[in-house]
Amino acid sequence: MQTDITGRLLICCPDRPGIVAGVSQFLFTCGANILDASQHSTDPKEGLFFMRMVFHLENTLVTMEELEKQFQDKVAAPLKMEWRIDYTSHRKKMAIMVSRYDHCLMELLWRWRSGELPVDIPLVISNHEDLRKLTEDFGIPFHYLPVDAGNKAIREKEAIQLIQDAKADFTVLARYMQILSPSFVSTFPGKIINIHHSFLPAFAGANPYKNAYTRGVKLIGATAHYVTDDLDEGPIIDQDVARVSHRHAVNDLVMLGRDIERQVLTRAVVAHVEDRVIVHGNKTIVF
Repeated sequence: MQTDITGRLLICCPDRPGIVAGVSQFLFTCGANILDASQHSTDPKEGLFFMRMVFHLENTLVTMEELEKQFQDKVAAPLKMEWRIDYTSHRKKMAIMVSRYDHCLMELLWRWRSGELPVDIPLVISNHEDLRKLTEDFGIPFHYLPVDAGNKAIREKEAIQLIQDAKADFTVLARYMQILSPSFVSTFPGKIINIHHSFLPAFAGANPYKNAYTRGVKLIGATAHYVTDDLDEGPIIDQDVARVSHRHAVNDLVMLGRDIERQVLTRAVVAHVEDRVIVHGNKTIVF
C-alpha cells in the first residue's frame, strides 16, 4: 500500500452551497493535507461549478481504489459530480506526431530533456523521414508511416496500434500536416492536442503567413486545442498573439509565428500534464 500520495482532483457539478466544504471535509477525514485549490462558478444560481484540488496523503490505511469509492458514495453522488483523480506518481506518456516542420518538436524534446516537461516520450510518428535523426539523437524511437490517398486508413491503424502499444496517455500533433479521421479521433477522445498557426479559424491552408501578409494583418497568433471531428474547432487550451506591421516581411511573420506556436503548444501540454484542464462541451476551464 502506498504511504505517500499526491492526487489532483478535478470536479464539475451543478453549483450549490457546501461543495468546497464537502470535499474538504472528506479529505480531512482521510488525513489528507490540501496543497492547492482553485474553483470557478459560471453562475451561483443554477450554474456549473468547477474545481481543481491538489491533496497529499501520508500513511493512509486505505487504497486509492477504496478512497475513490468512498468519495463517489459520500460526496460525488449526492452532489451529482463528474470527477476524476490523477496521481503525480503516474508519469504521463506523450506520443508525438509530426511532419517536416521541426520547431514544435524541437521545443518539446528540449524541454523534456532539460526536465522542464515531466513526461515520458515513448515514440515519435511521422509521415516523412526528415526528422528521424533529430529524434533519434534524443534517444527516442522514430516511426516512419508515409501517407497518401490510397493508404491513409491503413497508416492510421498502424499509428493507433503504435500509440496503444506504447501505452501513451495522450498525443501531441507538433505540426502534423494530416487531417485525422473520425475513427482515429474517437479512439483517443480528449487525448490529442494540436497546434494551429493562427487565431482559429483564420488563415487556414498551406501558406498561412503569406495569406496573413497579403491581407495586411496587424496581429498573428497561435492556438492549441484538443482535436475533435470538427476540423480545428476543438476546445481551446491556450492562445497567444504578436503585433506586426507593414514593416514585417513574410519571413518575419514566419519567425514570429513559429515562436508563438512553440510557446503556446508548450503551455497547453504543461497544463494537460499537470491536470489543470477541465473540458466542458467545446470549452475548457484552465486553472
